[in-house]
Amino acid sequence: MKEVKASVIGSGFGGLALAIRLQAAGFQTTIFEKRDLPGGRAYMFQDKGFTFDMGPTVITAPHCLEELFECAGKEMSDYVELRNVMPFYRLLWDNGKRLDYSNNDEELEKEIRKFSHDDWYGYKRFLEYSKEVFHAGYDGLVDTPFLHFSQMIKAGPQLVKLSAYRSVYSMVSKYVKDEHLRQAFSFHSLLVGGNPFSSSAIYTLIHYLEKNWGISFPKGGTHALVRALVQLFEELGGRIEYKAEVDQVISDNGKVSAVRLKDGRHFECSIAASNADVAHTYKDLLSETSEVARTRRKTLNASYSMSLFLMYFGTDNTYNNLSHHNVLFGPRYRELLKDIFKRGKLADDFSLYLHVPTVTDKTLAPAGCSTFYALSPVPHLGKAKIDWKTEGPKYKRKIYEYLESKYMPNLRKHIVTERIFTPEDFKSELNAHLGNAFSMEPLLTQSAYFRTHNKDKNVKGLYFVGAGTHPGAGVPGVVNSAKATFRVLCKDYPNVIPKERRDVVEDAVFTETSRPPEATL
Repeated sequence: MKEVKASVIGSGFGGLALAIRLQAAGFQTTIFEKRDLPGGRAYMFQDKGFTFDMGPTVITAPHCLEELFECAGKEMSDYVELRNVMPFYRLLWDNGKRLDYSNNDEELEKEIRKFSHDDWYGYKRFLEYSKEVFHAGYDGLVDTPFLHFSQMIKAGPQLVKLSAYRSVYSMVSKYVKDEHLRQAFSFHSLLVGGNPFSSSAIYTLIHYLEKNWGISFPKGGTHALVRALVQLFEELGGRIEYKAEVDQVISDNGKVSAVRLKDGRHFECSIAASNADVAHTYKDLLSETSEVARTRRKTLNASYSMSLFLMYFGTDNTYNNLSHHNVLFGPRYRELLKDIFKRGKLADDFSLYLHVPTVTDKTLAPAGCSTFYALSPVPHLGKAKIDWKTEGPKYKRKIYEYLESKYMPNLRKHIVTERIFTPEDFKSELNAHLGNAFSMEPLLTQSAYFRTHNKDKNVKGLYFVGAGTHPGAGVPGVVNSAKATFRVLCKDYPNVIPKERRDVVEDAVFTETSRPPEATL
């Protein structure tokens, strides 16, 4: 049986997930990673005894991660420990109101009734709607590659029935009336780069996804999960090249033949799967490939998600009023999002996500200390021409002042270490087009068939995985994109899988669904 070599560009969750599936199935797979550590956006750094995850921290739908270990006949629990996070989020408002959100219905009812007695009944109806969307959008479509428009037509009636053409916020508002609760149950689309006022209502499925499977956090941080996936991949015989930035995907006569690195090295392969930013891939990594000119133009003209301003800091004390995941709503919601997504304005106010992982895992900081990261959505570089070298330190100071005045008294006196990450860093460190944080904006017109396809139609052997392809951003999204891409790839290379690996691979990969019973129709 002829060996088929596969190159995966980027070691984010999507790239790792695809590489594991490929290697387990018999493809000789190499990952090329630009940086010195794996993880892509899920990078990490350590300083003065503090450990910081730089990217995703909300881990949901653990079954899609468990499947990756099952591909190799392994158990995820032997590699990494996932701990339950409760409450899921602590939601805090400028006016002093607070809501602890979890899947404990008794507690959640008490929390919602603090805001509005009647909205508890409205919330239950919203939950039923979210559940229906989940079954249609997640169970039915999340790992299905949309390569043909006929697939979109087939899904159309159900999408219309579920009012997918409406926005997340408008659907939430249909069921709950209190403005605080509307914000509480519509902010989730921001976790995948979408404006709640324009993102398709299909993204309300995130609410039920969390409700159904809870929220987890890996012991040792998100990067501990990344390291577990790397360990599995290498045990299967895969290889990762670090500090190996890809310069070009080479094709001959419309077929992938090699990848060329910035340092001049060539690696022959029949398959190249990009986990890199989709615009960067088409614009830069395929700049010598004339066959993709039309797709390149379409990709560069797409609407991209907002960017982020990130602050990582460690303190020599603790703040007991904060939970693991905190969402701090500022005085404006709709208008602030207009500044970010429409006007391209760096506002004086902000809403923040504040991550405090030491609430769950105290090993991430020295004894008696706390690790934090604060995330502020901001316009991407195409919306706002901001000199972040100048404005970054100013914006950081504003956020510190806000946190001190509202939630963390004398914060700056207790800071031991700090670092910021701006839209310019997204562009330079992650090759993110316009410094975006989540790839293409999750609009209905940029979803499923209308998103970058898992397989390029013009170049044989060229595939995509990660936030820019179907189904989109978020850890479950990019991990399931790997499953969708792998399914397409196996149809293109049906004779690669050796007989001795078929049982394990087919059980975990080729079954129509391997989701837990409670999540199936």
